[in-house]
Amino acid sequence: MIPPPRHADHLAPGSPSPAASPSELGDDETWSRAPSAPELEANKGDLAEIRSDNVPDSIPQKQKTSKAERRAIQEAQRAAKAAAKEAGLSGKSAGTASGANPAMSKQAKSSKASQKKDVPQAASSVASEKKVTERPPERDRKKDVPHPRMQFDDVHRVEKAKKRAIVNQSEARNRVELFRHLPQYVHGTQLPGLESKFFQLEPMHPSVYKVGLQYLSGEVSGGNGRCIAMLLAFKEAIKDYSTPPKKTLSRDLTAKISSYVSFLIECRPLSISMGNAIRFLKNRIAKLPLTLSESEAKANLQSDIDRFINEKIVVADKVIVSHAITKVRDDDVLLTYGSSSVVEMILDYAHELGRKFRVIVVDSRPKLEGQGLLRRLVEKGINCTYTHINAISYIMHEVTSVFLGASSILSNGTVYSRVGTASVAMVAHAFGIPVLVCCEAYKFHERVQLDSICANELGDPDVILKVPGKADLGHLKNMADNENLQLLNLTYDATPSDYVSMIITDYGMLPPTSVPVIVREYRKEQLWI
Repeated sequence: MIPPPRHADHLAPGSPSPAASPSELGDDETWSRAPSAPELEANKGDLAEIRSDNVPDSIPQKQKTSKAERRAIQEAQRAAKAAAKEAGLSGKSAGTASGANPAMSKQAKSSKASQKKDVPQAASSVASEKKVTERPPERDRKKDVPHPRMQFDDVHRVEKAKKRAIVNQSEARNRVELFRHLPQYVHGTQLPGLESKFFQLEPMHPSVYKVGLQYLSGEVSGGNGRCIAMLLAFKEAIKDYSTPPKKTLSRDLTAKISSYVSFLIECRPLSISMGNAIRFLKNRIAKLPLTLSESEAKANLQSDIDRFINEKIVVADKVIVSHAITKVRDDDVLLTYGSSSVVEMILDYAHELGRKFRVIVVDSRPKLEGQGLLRRLVEKGINCTYTHINAISYIMHEVTSVFLGASSILSNGTVYSRVGTASVAMVAHAFGIPVLVCCEAYKFHERVQLDSICANELGDPDVILKVPGKADLGHLKNMADNENLQLLNLTYDATPSDYVSMIITDYGMLPPTSVPVIVREYRKEQLWI
């Protein structure tokens, strides 16, 4: 068999070329036999010497650390993780070192003295670095997590809440089993008892007390109206606030605001938008510079409240109107449900621009909020049609677009609004009619909700027994206490994002799938909260 040719590039320097004659190769037989073991060892030694000679002196060598330094670094890392673990690991390592090599015991003892001096400093530095780098993000995450809602089917927690409560409330006799986790109280009995305590509640500010009474009586309603009333009450309370001795303004004022919020929750559960506004105010209180005087801090907080109301509610509604007016054309038939302040502003502005359109106001019992909207629109000369929600499928074929308000929009695109909104949106979706939801960005929330059961508000169950103006239809009169009858008056429902065509906000018009972007990006920059 003929061997393959040897190329010149593969030959070592000084080796004969393939074209060399046998005479040039000489009588050396090393080309025709394998090298022996002594020759291999000699070649390895020569190669190592060549490599060491060729290494340049300019290459920086890794700085060697002593055993004591390495041990100090290890002990510092262990001390930062857990003190108990550090003691156990140090004992094990010391025992193994002394048992394995007795000759090194004297050196280990001498190095321990230097380690004891170095370890506390290194451990304290590592611990301080961890405090600076890890704890603030963890605190921020704890602030971002919403507090767990009160579960009213927990007997022990309900009893504790009753002891701290200012408003005396009695539970409903016939509670709906599916909603036992929500508060179900007898309505109409809290207001007289609360009015009699007006001069007895020393820690409660009169403006906050007044807003609570308005919540109970229903004088203030609507998401924006309730939020504005609450913020203005907090503004008055901050104006009259004075820091007690031996206390700081930020901590004591935050505790005051929390007590005010607890009182308002007893009067009526907070809406999601009100929770965002409270979080905004507490965040501003926590970020007050310590160098500010009390008067300057109070002035800053009052200006922040005014700015929030102006930018997030007043100006936001105007921006929503400017976006939504592009969806109103001549000869349109617009349908709305209930009474939404921002939808009313859109209709008024379209009428001022001279657009020719007709409005269908859909209403439902027991609040009949649409009647007030209908009266205001008719007085301004707008052509309107009024119907109840049970006729929604018969009137929907005339509609060109649906405009709805919202109490909140959740991060999965679910619209949380007055009960009946989901039915209107579903019927419109079945008819292929676009559903436009108008909502301010401060009402967006990171919560995810798939139904209307886990979180909701129950209204007065007795109002659904009565028909206004129809005394002869009192078939259910005096039956509220019948143990075989359970009355359910839901306040809100959840509309899935599949039935919503577009959400109009102060940041523009966007699909429901883009709601998490608003919640995530704008919340980082503190633009919407």
